[in-house]
Amino acid sequence: MTELIHNITATDWSPKLEQIGEIVEDLDDINQCIRVILNTPKGSRAHEPLFGTDLWKYIDHPVNEAIPNIIREAVDAINIWETRIKIVKVVPVIDGSHATLQIEWKLNEDDTVRQTEVVVYGTA
Repeated sequence: MTELIHNITATDWSPKLEQIGEIVEDLDDINQCIRVILNTPKGSRAHEPLFGTDLWKYIDHPVNEAIPNIIREAVDAINIWETRIKIVKVVPVIDGSHATLQIEWKLNEDDTVRQTEVVVYGTA
């Protein structure tokens, strides 16, 4: 749910990407954080050089080599940087024009499985 910054009611929230003055809260905040983690190349944040992933390194590798490395990169980064959740499963979906990761996860205090889809390369 999109909220305006002056209406913040949740403990966990972030500015909504590309929407000045709007925020995301709760589950939407987690979804956005997962996308940010996976789409940020390691070393691109000066004050947090280990933040993000090296997913981009595997774009031109053969699929059978790339998939396990992409999954490992995603799981490692999410486990380090998004401590509010536990990963249930990561499913890569690859066709000729793009690749996405379907991240299934649960809140630490809840057994409901949720899903976030992240474009690794190409367009959705």
